[in-house]
Amino acid sequence: MAKYAFYPGCSLETGGIEYGMSSHAVAEALGIEFLEVPDWNCCGASSAHMTDHLLSLALPARVLALAETLPVNEMVAPCAACHQRFAAVEYELQNEDLRRKVNSLLERPYTGKVRLRSYLDVFANPATLEEIRKKVKRSLKGLKVACYYGCLFVKPPKLVNFVDDPENPQAMDNIMRVLGAEPLPWPYKTECCGASLGMTREDACTKLCNDILKIAKDSGADCIVAACPLCQQNLDMRQITVEKKYGTQYRMPIPFFTQLIGLALGLDPKVLGFKKLFVDPVMVLRKVGAA
Repeated sequence: MAKYAFYPGCSLETGGIEYGMSSHAVAEALGIEFLEVPDWNCCGASSAHMTDHLLSLALPARVLALAETLPVNEMVAPCAACHQRFAAVEYELQNEDLRRKVNSLLERPYTGKVRLRSYLDVFANPATLEEIRKKVKRSLKGLKVACYYGCLFVKPPKLVNFVDDPENPQAMDNIMRVLGAEPLPWPYKTECCGASLGMTREDACTKLCNDILKIAKDSGADCIVAACPLCQQNLDMRQITVEKKYGTQYRMPIPFFTQLIGLALGLDPKVLGFKKLFVDPVMVLRKVGAA
């Protein structure tokens, strides 16, 4: 059984609850064990890394140090923003002087024993893909999906250590193919959705969301599949604002990739948190015989 330290972060406890629900349900079905990091704190992905450099390193370093108390070698963070902060601290604390400064602030020193792993790779590696293939009970054949990776999981490639093409990633696409769905070729896979601008530049954020939704719809997608709770929430919740401003009607469901894995494995949509999506996913569920 594969075993990982699991960092839920703030999003999976609030706006991305369905991501956490589906992640744990799918992991259990596939024999993957997630051990939640004890006494975890916010990684500082919001604004801490812009206000104080040492604090921006100490927050994620503390979490990684706590992960080292678990019987694991790797930690995963489903949120792309969190993932990037952990990747940044792994990279920067290769500097021994900086590591000593950060560790002087922590009750438990960070040693680097537990490494960060891409959450997508947990499910997209060949062994897990084969396990998913064996356990598919409800094929997603006929479902056309636009896989949306966003910018933080894949860029900058040297920092996030994402083993995929940073401009045209295939990890999520490969998962969808195993489920029977059709991942569409589309040009906005890794374009920023503007989630970080939601409060300060709503006009820019709304335009970015409209661009993504329009291209996905024009490409023939039934839904946009997300891997980041911030991106998912932005594209899902902001559709009403986008539709009013641009006089459109997308009604585009934005499920998480783990929710679609769960559907294909035959899990109950309620257990996977489909009812928590803002845009009603009923057409997606009907298309695969789950509603």
